[in-house]
Amino acid sequence: MSRPKVLVSGHIAWANKEIYDLLEPFGDIVWLDSPTRDHFKNVFLPKHPGIVAIYRHNSSSDHIGVYDKELVDLLPDTVKFIAHNGAGYDQIDVAACKARGIQVSNTPGAVDTATATTALHLLISCFRQFSAAEQNARAHKWKAGLAPAHDPDGKVLGIVGLGGIGAVFAQRCRDSFGMKVIYHNPRPKASAPAWAEYRTTLEQLLRESDVVSLHCPLREETRGLIGAKEFGQMKPGAILVNTARGAVVDEKAMIDALKSGKLYAAGLDVYPAEPQITEELFGFPNVTLLPHMGTETEESQKSMEVAAMKCLVKGLETGEIGNRVA
Repeated sequence: MSRPKVLVSGHIAWANKEIYDLLEPFGDIVWLDSPTRDHFKNVFLPKHPGIVAIYRHNSSSDHIGVYDKELVDLLPDTVKFIAHNGAGYDQIDVAACKARGIQVSNTPGAVDTATATTALHLLISCFRQFSAAEQNARAHKWKAGLAPAHDPDGKVLGIVGLGGIGAVFAQRCRDSFGMKVIYHNPRPKASAPAWAEYRTTLEQLLRESDVVSLHCPLREETRGLIGAKEFGQMKPGAILVNTARGAVVDEKAMIDALKSGKLYAAGLDVYPAEPQITEELFGFPNVTLLPHMGTETEESQKSMEVAAMKCLVKGLETGEIGNRVA
């Protein structure tokens, strides 16, 4: 009788030894080599029957697309677990997985430190206008056109989505700059420190914050969460930092807020149509742009890879995947 199989759907950069150490005891490791979704359907899956678990990385979407309903419905009935490498799992149709009886996990804790560091860089760059200053330096313009900026010290930081990343970021801003921290979640977070003050509505948070930092997942209810109405509720000269997902923000409304001066600056690591960045954003010297660098460190990526593998181990051992989201 053939052994069960574990599919590696996407790239493994750092934990190539660990994947065999952790998962080979449960089945043969098979690596996705399909160049297209049609190949995956008609060649790969028939060639590899008995897949029980899938390790998924976003890089697999370059070949077979995201794990939408069409792809999930192609998976054999033997598949019970999908472990996604990443905190955001909007590339997986969790409703389709649930309908098929497939459990889905993510890797929330593994991304916290690196993504919080990215958010901190964006916050500092926005307050001090370091992005514009670097562009000047590279163009041999020294300080031409650069007005005095602002210090982050003592300002009010509003966290939208106080999860793992938001909590690490808030702690760093408080420790480094003495910032007052307020946050809005659907409900108060039991583990939130006493110094992080809960705001019952998003509007309350927006009206009080000098800088608004987004750390919420992309779901239907958070798509376009920050739009024209919300920008109108912000303080004049507020700063927006987004390391969550690009589609959480209405990009046109954000651009209008930048043009009007309602926003003093914005720091962006995520965009609605990655890897494309809206051309108009390049014309704002007060916007710091990064190409989704949140977890682009060796340490974080290996931690994420191993965390996803361990979610599968728990599922294969107990029937309940680790860090289950669906």
